[in-house]
Amino acid sequence: MIKQLVALVTLASAATFSIATEASLDKAAKEDIARHRAMASAHEAAAKCLESGKSDEVCEKELMLSCKGLAIGKFCGMKHEH
Repeated sequence: MIKQLVALVTLASAATFSIATEASLDKAAKEDIARHRAMASAHEAAAKCLESGKSDEVCEKELMLSCKGLAIGKFCGMKHEH
């Protein structure tokens, strides 16, 4: 019972802090957050593409299309080693 109460209080505190923080963000910050979420979504789609067995070339083309105008560079703002 005590663990549940602690979890509930923690969750309520986090939700309150989250709401207060989001309200204080300016328009530019909100737009930047939206771009990061869009890039993350595009990268998740690229990962799923690779998991499906498609080639790197096909998945990179799809990534470039989904990130057009969103991020800098061929890899949607991210690059890593293979």
